[in-house]
Amino acid sequence: MTRVFFSVDVHGASSVWRKWITAAKHHEADVLMLCGDLTGKALVPLIEGHDGRAVAFYFGRDWYLETEQEKRAMEKRLQDAGVYTVRAAPEEVEEWKQNPDQVETLMSAAIEKRLREWLQILVDEMDTSRAVAVVMPGNDDDFLVDDIIRDYEDGGVILPLERTVDIGGYETVSIAHTNPTPWDTPREADERQLSRIIKQEVNKLRDPRRAIFNFHCPPFGTRLDLAPELDRNLRPVTIAGQVSFKPVGSRAVREAILKYRPVLGLHGHIHESYGAERLGETIVLNPGSEYGEGILRAFVIELSERGLETYFKIEG
Repeated sequence: MTRVFFSVDVHGASSVWRKWITAAKHHEADVLMLCGDLTGKALVPLIEGHDGRAVAFYFGRDWYLETEQEKRAMEKRLQDAGVYTVRAAPEEVEEWKQNPDQVETLMSAAIEKRLREWLQILVDEMDTSRAVAVVMPGNDDDFLVDDIIRDYEDGGVILPLERTVDIGGYETVSIAHTNPTPWDTPREADERQLSRIIKQEVNKLRDPRRAIFNFHCPPFGTRLDLAPELDRNLRPVTIAGQVSFKPVGSRAVREAILKYRPVLGLHGHIHESYGAERLGETIVLNPGSEYGEGILRAFVIELSERGLETYFKIEG
């Protein structure tokens, strides 16, 4: 029996990363998987005045920080919610407003620093003699993430892209790309391109029916891919005061699962649409994500030579 601890979409939230490691150890997982959208989306400056005080704008308001202790507490709060911080003088912030490239440079440096800190914690705390860790980017992640993960492969961390990985005796292929989103994220492909990417990965398998598909994008038309419908201004559509939801997953992923009938489909991407469903002969899972609230969502999955034995969802 192989026990897999599968989670997704941490989006820079250090609180969730720490919980993932702790919970995986608690559940005695043989394989730790955190797949898709590792990095955060916002950089918040703590603007320091000459009097030593600082102000930060987040959570819809200004936060006035009088002491070093208050500054550090705010930095930790933001870090746990997936936000990057930088301390800066008012004139630096004004300069950044005129030079977006500088902000991009700061953001990339903050992403690399946090991800390296996370991976080092993982390597230090993971018993590589009995467990392996699979860490994969998603559509929101810049390609710089891949090389950072590769730097920790000697510590037992596996980047599963463009290769097969053995999980409990089942060949696993992984894809970080998704079908197009309104936000034009770094790893997107139209359905035709995504179908070609899937075929390329499936061709690496000896037997697709004895495989796991670890595809960040969920299959179209399931409980795993329902997201709020957006209008042309990217605002949620409401009907009778209720948010309207629509399927936004990939038709190519759906077709591949129905065609190849893998043992298991592991997905993420759509935070609101956590759950499990049978698609043809395959169980497909999406743990969902509440990273902004510091909540870990995951599935504990047990595999044997007979196939998928059981799975159950945890959160907290």
